[in-house]
Amino acid sequence: MAPAAVSPNPNSQSDKNAKLPLISLAPLIDSDSASTASTAQALLHALENSGFLYLTDSPIPPSLLSRVFHLSAKFFEHPYDEKLSLAWTTPKANRGYTSIGQEKVSLRLSKAEVEQERGGQGEDQKESFEIGRDNEEGQPNQWPEDGVEFKQVMLDFFERCKQLHAIVMRGIALAMKLEPDFFAEYVKQGDNTLRLLHYPAVPAEAFANGRVRAGLHSDYGSITLLFQDSRGGLQVERPDGSFFDVTPIEGTIVMNAGDLLSRWSNGLIQSTRHRVVEPPLKVRSEGQGYPPRYSVAYFCNPDFNKTIEALPGTWDSKKGKRWEPINSGDYLEQRLSTTY
Repeated sequence: MAPAAVSPNPNSQSDKNAKLPLISLAPLIDSDSASTASTAQALLHALENSGFLYLTDSPIPPSLLSRVFHLSAKFFEHPYDEKLSLAWTTPKANRGYTSIGQEKVSLRLSKAEVEQERGGQGEDQKESFEIGRDNEEGQPNQWPEDGVEFKQVMLDFFERCKQLHAIVMRGIALAMKLEPDFFAEYVKQGDNTLRLLHYPAVPAEAFANGRVRAGLHSDYGSITLLFQDSRGGLQVERPDGSFFDVTPIEGTIVMNAGDLLSRWSNGLIQSTRHRVVEPPLKVRSEGQGYPPRYSVAYFCNPDFNKTIEALPGTWDSKKGKRWEPINSGDYLEQRLSTTY
């Protein structure tokens, strides 16, 4: 029998490092398991209360994840001009290399407001490489010239994460009393983004005056699957405006809900705000800088040709729909156009 979710309560301490629940993927993968329904409910409970959780028992082989991190680090070692030849171009494409300071993640909804925030807070201390669906017409991925293995590994990883997206969405459908395959038609194409992230080594003064690695923001799509290195730095905002650390736990995936899943649920599911800071060094000498940090984020989206609106059961004549219907691709493009 597949194991049940470890912790259905988002406030419980299932692991000494966790302030978020640890939920097993195994009962969701084995949809006939006796614990599938309770695990789906635990998943939805976490999304409604904190918007963040840890997934355990991932079917992605650790050896593949290790290769992804290794190849990501090797890519960011390339000379700047080589990386820039693969530069990110437009919000619609959302593929390629983004240099340090090119993107400023933010909660602001206009480019002018984001630029004002950039001037006050400084640049985000990160560079990234975006990979999208490989068969999207007119929007090819960009690959390093020496990247035969890089391409093979990243596309393999992309497809496995796409399958996890479908599994998680099936669990959410079960918990929301929808047909189990309700979301299947919305995630068929896999209009998702695999983002390799490098937060480079920086001097000690880089985080003076409250600067952070990546500013406060929410994610845009349905869910995000985050694979962290041991360095950490992700922080989630509590309702009172304080923050807590999402400490890396070996063998887990950090998952959170995005804006479009919140819209689907009419606000019942939380698209929780978060940021990336620089964790303090355990032992630090005077003048010592901060080491690099790597992470891999897989941003899951409803297919770009789909319209997202409040689901049945989330609204009635007394509690109306909080948002107007919106096209998935249009929403993502709107949000990206303000931050680049």
